[in-house]
Amino acid sequence: MGQIFRKSSNSFARATLASFGVGFLGFFGVVYAIYWSPYTTDVHTPLAQPVPFSHQHHVAGLGLDCRYCHTTVETSAFAGLPPTETCMTCHSQVWRDAPVLAPVRQSLATGQSLEWNRVNQTPDFVFFNHSIHVQKGIGCSTCHGAVDQMPITAKAHSLYMRWCLNCHEAPQKFLRPQDQIYNQSWQPPDDQAERGLALLQQYHISTNRLQQLRDCSMCHR
Repeated sequence: MGQIFRKSSNSFARATLASFGVGFLGFFGVVYAIYWSPYTTDVHTPLAQPVPFSHQHHVAGLGLDCRYCHTTVETSAFAGLPPTETCMTCHSQVWRDAPVLAPVRQSLATGQSLEWNRVNQTPDFVFFNHSIHVQKGIGCSTCHGAVDQMPITAKAHSLYMRWCLNCHEAPQKFLRPQDQIYNQSWQPPDDQAERGLALLQQYHISTNRLQQLRDCSMCHR
């Protein structure tokens, strides 16, 4: 019986299979890249706000502490947003007629709160508590980035579950002393591995607690 396929058919079949494999991996590579890209995560993408509030000016320039505006960050799940009266503590005297601050003055006059667009937001099925993170040695800039360098606030991280787990699986890499929680320029020292282990004990994060941090029910309640 004569040969049905030419010898080149083997090479063609191998090339086809290889192309399919490369295309398959390439497709998921593109999907993965889009999933982590700013297009999907909104990382480094400023949101329009009713007033262009600059953390860079207020924090780095004027030296305001985070807690001056976010008053419940140490005691509540929500860090809190300042009432208009807090803004007007200064702006009744400084830039009091600036057009850019007209919404603030109107808010004070009408008693209607400004409607800020949330920059960092987790899904409804995720429970996050600011106070416990602050009390256990996680600084503001760990999650929010260097807000003191942001003219308009934007997300610094994706807030995806994998990103959260990087900390929950090895919190000693990110823990800092209590007097550095609000230091926007804090960076882990060269001996963070040793200091982090010491801070685990200081914050009473035991082996059992480390295991609990990895449980689904810790965040999904």
